[in-house]
Amino acid sequence: MSSPAYRPIVALLGLLVLLWQPAAQADVWAYVDDKGVPHFAAEQLDERYALYFTDQAPEDSRRAGPVPMAPTRLHAFFEISPDYKAVRHLLREAAREHDIDYALLQALIATESGFDATAVSPQGAVGLMQVMPATARGYGLEDQRRRPVARQLADARTNIQVGSRHLRRLLAKFPERPDLALAAYNAGLKAVRRAGNQVPHYRETQNYVRTVLALYAVLKPAAAKAVPHPYPQRERDDFARLDDVAEPGAAPKRDKSY
Repeated sequence: MSSPAYRPIVALLGLLVLLWQPAAQADVWAYVDDKGVPHFAAEQLDERYALYFTDQAPEDSRRAGPVPMAPTRLHAFFEISPDYKAVRHLLREAAREHDIDYALLQALIATESGFDATAVSPQGAVGLMQVMPATARGYGLEDQRRRPVARQLADARTNIQVGSRHLRRLLAKFPERPDLALAAYNAGLKAVRRAGNQVPHYRETQNYVRTVLALYAVLKPAAAKAVPHPYPQRERDDFARLDDVAEPGAAPKRDKSY
């Protein structure tokens, strides 16, 4: 049963589904689990998911573009989420330090973990940005006697910093192609390379990319999206050194243990 602290989130999602009568094509589906953690997807993965918002206008409307109020609904959700509010200052810090659009980080974490800092996937991806310990080691984290890397990644600031550094590296590798950077974050850089620098034909990865970009499109209208500045050559060389490091999303993370 949902805890009292998360009942407003469950109620809001339920109310939004009731208020919005969807068109045939959905953008984002969602459900909230018994712990109050939201799960987003670009398609109805199972019967728990209900349509959260769509980018299709109702059939009786000629107006194209996102449905009215979709941004308001999504922003309202984040405004009442205690898990999001607890770490948004860390997102701002990482977005500023690593030159990543804040809304993109917000959309990625919502998709990865629903802002549950305790999320651990069956494959061992940890925390808010579902970072694999092997990836974190590539960015300088080391096992300590009483604090192995996996435990260090449970710290929200550490997790966001490592995940953001990795995401920024991937964005630099695929300039103006955030879909490929996100695909590499989820499935691994090698998978994207093997697919001919396209989103791999993995259902989870394609769903993941569509979900993050759909949330991002609502959180950050196209006209306001920031283009990251290219890194200097020295830092690009450092990124190249990390190409063989295991990616944080190289294994499916949709089913998480808590």
